[in-house]
Amino acid sequence: MSWARHRFLLALAAGLDAAGLVVIAVTINGLRRSNLADQQLLLLVLVLIYLSLGWLFGSYTLLKRSRLRWTQLLLRLGITSAVSLTAGALLGWLLRMPPDIGLLHRGSLIPLFDLVTLWSVLVRLVLRQGRRLSTQPSWQIVTLPQEMEAIAREWRRGSGSSPTPAILRFSPTLWVNESPSSAIALSSGVAAEADVQQFCQQVVGQGHPVLSLAAMAEQELQRIPPRWVGDQWLLFSSRIDGVKSSVQQQLKRFADVVMSALLLLLTSPILALAALMIRLQDGGGVIYRQQRSGLLGQPFAVLKLRTMVPQAETGTAVWASEQDNRITPIGQWLRRTRLDELPQLINVLRGEMSLIGPRPERPELEARLEAEIPNYRLRHWVRPGLSGWAQVNMPYTASVEDSELKLSYDLFYLRNASLWLDLLILAKTIKIVLKAAGR
Repeated sequence: MSWARHRFLLALAAGLDAAGLVVIAVTINGLRRSNLADQQLLLLVLVLIYLSLGWLFGSYTLLKRSRLRWTQLLLRLGITSAVSLTAGALLGWLLRMPPDIGLLHRGSLIPLFDLVTLWSVLVRLVLRQGRRLSTQPSWQIVTLPQEMEAIAREWRRGSGSSPTPAILRFSPTLWVNESPSSAIALSSGVAAEADVQQFCQQVVGQGHPVLSLAAMAEQELQRIPPRWVGDQWLLFSSRIDGVKSSVQQQLKRFADVVMSALLLLLTSPILALAALMIRLQDGGGVIYRQQRSGLLGQPFAVLKLRTMVPQAETGTAVWASEQDNRITPIGQWLRRTRLDELPQLINVLRGEMSLIGPRPERPELEARLEAEIPNYRLRHWVRPGLSGWAQVNMPYTASVEDSELKLSYDLFYLRNASLWLDLLILAKTIKIVLKAAGR
């Protein structure tokens, strides 16, 4: 699971933060001669508050940045500790804690979170230094001359902190880095060469692992550019969400139904308030129905809260842009929080969608996308979702180029779909909603 490998460092930082908070709390309570045995549940709550706020304010994602700014590090950790301290103080006030329970007293909370902030700074600096010194295999891409520029450009798109590997021109006698930690990725053009097997035999004999360019992108970028798939599309065939459901698919469907019903119940006040605001704004309809392509390309009507002016689209279908003047003020807020998607929980209950999966696209736009993007129809092999791997890694699409990048994330999901990846996408979706970070 390449997505899990990329998050090991973040999980390690969270574990060290929790351990540091516990040790500091025990030490402070010992100095104050307070009995911690009766406060274990409170200590667990403080740990969960600190970790949750650190996740929400992005103190862990700093570990993935190529460059770490001190101001950014101190700001995010400072906000996390300040809000955690406030939450702890509010909890103590609400619970009316007796004097012998000292963990939530001001004299304990202030030094606790001051010291935890310093500890968290140290944890991140040490882990980042350890990451630089780690012996992760370095990649070398072997490709044809006409492919080199396109591969370099694709790698830089959404690569984050992943550095661009060396790109070498293929030759049967090509000399590669003799370091055994170096891995070789072959482009689809090189894979079609007649003498590539002899080249592979040579580099494998030198201790270099050899993979396809698509497999390397799956590991390092957590997406699979569709143009790098080539004729390897059958690698995705085992993920077809067809009529004969596996046990995992049945469990996912059960979770979809239970969670959708629960979410509809919990968010009904928000939906009612949003509907009232939409109606008061311009007197137009509240629910917007739009044709989308579902499982295996079957059309269905997706439900959304209306975010654009009435009759926003009178001609051909077009993508919504970031500064689209058709989007209403209420619609801007609904899109940023992704609350406009909540009525699609009904589509999930009907079985037309899942909670997690590739976002369904409009059939009118897909005709062009299929003509310009190779392997586009592979995304129809799995049931579309309310949120997906592409949605938590990039904003809304507004062009064919954006749709191709989106498809690369959808193909990664198609290859790696699992309960654990779905939970990760769900957590990242919740974070986007809480921070109003959508578009």
